[in-house]
Amino acid sequence: MTEPAHVFDAVTETFEAEVLQKSLQTPVLVDFWAPWCGPCKTLGPVLEKLAGEYNGSFLLAKVDVDKEQEIGAAFQIRSVPTVFLVKGGQIVDGFPGAVPEGQVREFLKQHGIEPAAAANDEPEAPPALDPHAAVLELRKAVEAEPEKPELKLDLALALLKTGAAGEAETLLQALPANLATDERALRARARLGFLALAKDAPPAEVLETVLAANPDDLRARHLLGALQLVSGKEEPALAQFLEMLRRDRTYAEGLPRKALVDAFLVVEDAALVGQYRRKMASLLF
Repeated sequence: MTEPAHVFDAVTETFEAEVLQKSLQTPVLVDFWAPWCGPCKTLGPVLEKLAGEYNGSFLLAKVDVDKEQEIGAAFQIRSVPTVFLVKGGQIVDGFPGAVPEGQVREFLKQHGIEPAAAANDEPEAPPALDPHAAVLELRKAVEAEPEKPELKLDLALALLKTGAAGEAETLLQALPANLATDERALRARARLGFLALAKDAPPAEVLETVLAANPDDLRARHLLGALQLVSGKEEPALAQFLEMLRRDRTYAEGLPRKALVDAFLVVEDAALVGQYRRKMASLLF
């Protein structure tokens, strides 16, 4: 039987490219299943049907836990079926068990995943606003519709791009629970973390002098990367975090890997993120 469009078997060798990297552009639903699992035979066809119906709004990666034990271990799978949603290279949500089709549809809707419209029906994207102009526009939108938390999340992101971390943090803390795992909220919190680091960091020139004298000073390297990231020097920042990983992946309970993953959320250049994801994977695996 031919596999439906937008559905594929995920294997260890290509998981980084086929799932993590693809999720930077398109959400990937990862279905952990096993041939002997009865409920998997109920849920699997539902997910495949929806993958076809949604026509590329999400991809469905099927993982046979008997064959791909390394992937199962990485996701800490305890029972099947288990489904995870991967967006922006990270797990953002999931559910266990064979849930009804309506519940799967609602799960997708909560994460902004709707059936894809025909290409010629897609509205033309508006030109990007200057961050300060975007803040003004969003303030007006929030004032007009204060009951819409999505607008407040958009305002928080715009504020972070202007360096207004305090107001952005207040908005993020007031968001309802259903937006806590939204990709934009994750991106905002990651940027907020880097801004907090950069705020109390010594000047970049001082940190560069420290690293010239002691390249293994990973605290200085982390602070320098944060400073570079918030000032728009994205590739040098990623290079600092990658060098941290190369020198000591266990430093500060895995901080090098966390710094990279958070930076991947903040950096909007998908090609650059993909390049450094591959470099990270080559060091980890």
